Amino acid sequence: MKSKYDILVVGGGPAGAVAAETAAKAGFSTCLIEKRPAIGCPVRCAEGVGKDIGKFIDPDPRWISAEISRAAIVAPDGTTMYLDAASAGDKVGYVLERKIFDRALIRQAAAAGADIAVKTMARAPVIEDGMVRGVVLEGPDLKIAADVVIAADGIESMFSRMCGIDTTVPTSEIMTCAQVLLTGIDCEEGTNCFYVGNNVAPHGYLWVFPKGEGIANVGVGISGRKSGNGHRAKDYLDAFIHRRFPAGKPVEFITGGVPVCRPLPRTVGDGLIIAGDAAHVVDPITGGGICNAMYTGKLAGEVAGECISKGDCSSRMLARYDRAWRTSSLGKSLERNYRYRQYFQTLSDDLLNCLIHSAAKIPLAEFSVRHLVKELVVRNPRLICDLPFLKEHAG
Repeated sequence: MKSKYDILVVGGGPAGAVAAETAAKAGFSTCLIEKRPAIGCPVRCAEGVGKDIGKFIDPDPRWISAEISRAAIVAPDGTTMYLDAASAGDKVGYVLERKIFDRALIRQAAAAGADIAVKTMARAPVIEDGMVRGVVLEGPDLKIAADVVIAADGIESMFSRMCGIDTTVPTSEIMTCAQVLLTGIDCEEGTNCFYVGNNVAPHGYLWVFPKGEGIANVGVGISGRKSGNGHRAKDYLDAFIHRRFPAGKPVEFITGGVPVCRPLPRTVGDGLIIAGDAAHVVDPITGGGICNAMYTGKLAGEVAGECISKGDCSSRMLARYDRAWRTSSLGKSLERNYRYRQYFQTLSDDLLNCLIHSAAKIPLAEFSVRHLVKELVVRNPRLICDLPFLKEHAG
């Protein structure tokens, strides 16, 4: 590790790895630091990802547990609606082995020329004349200088917070999650299953993502405001497993929180770019964020390099990053899905049943949230008087 780099990346997840690879490939001296002793551990992820991941890394059987060809949405009354690949979008693709996948991304960054340092924590930013100029590392008072620091250190993003950016997520906008890797079960291979309903996963959903014959990630995410003694995420998960997979044997258990809020209102500062989960670019409906993280990581590496080449790494120049992702299809979908989530979490189980029954009758070629809403209004005209969301989207 050198004492000075063009670009320093804090965090070794998908956003950080792609940012480091992008910057190094463009010829900029780059270093990525990761506080944990091993890349990819611990896994706090359902591991589902869309096929657009191929934009950033060539699919490799070593980190693909299963290929997914369709999605199933299960209503509270048990009615199941199936979506094929053309209609399900990023709900189909792959179920990953994140430990192997994350390390593959880091290998790509290292092969491009980036230095990698694990078990290396950023203790504080180096700030000079209001600009982020590098990082003070934990332990010996070692400073690493950089023209641009990319914060890709996850949902809490302590580094961004130390730079003066509020990264707090309201409790009501955090999905509290629990997941078991379950073996010895009978699940639908090639199908990601999503269960909804207030008795299954209040203000969230429960998932079964197959990882091979007889093995799957089975997990649940519920609203933080719905969590409490006797009705935590793990309680809902245990009840579902007892009911649906009583013979299943747990191999691994994980818990964590997923932000389902709007993205940070500001994702750049003087000498600073924030990417991935640190920028809160997780899909508010699905909780998925791997491809979003990789997209913002790549963009962060590109914009940081451009600004260094121009000799101006001020927030004014780095703001091109912020504008680019917000005006992209990613930014538009995040805002749209945030508003959809606000609506869907108000629905009773009866309305969820109605919605899925109606959706099952929509031709797959026309499937979209807008078509769902139209169908719901046609079958239940009184709803449009009660729910502002429907007035806006039924036209």
